Amino acid sequence: MTSGQFKPIPQILLELPPAEQQKLYEEAFAIVRNLDWTDIVELTVLVMANGALQQKLAGVLISFLTKELNAEIQYGE
Repeated sequence: MTSGQFKPIPQILLELPPAEQQKLYEEAFAIVRNLDWTDIVELTVLVMANGALQQKLAGVLISFLTKELNAEIQYGE
């Protein structure tokens, strides 16, 4: 996907084919499905206030990028 060049994760996600975007959506939605939220603002507040939830969602994203796209994750300082 990245052809040996650095690309920020948001750019990679935007360049995913619709089927891959849907797959990632379904995996992430499975985590937040049972939370009590009605819009993206409430969901954002819930996620930002819950470190364990942030870790679960980050884990889904990292797993997807590394397993499905064979991407290498590099963490900045």
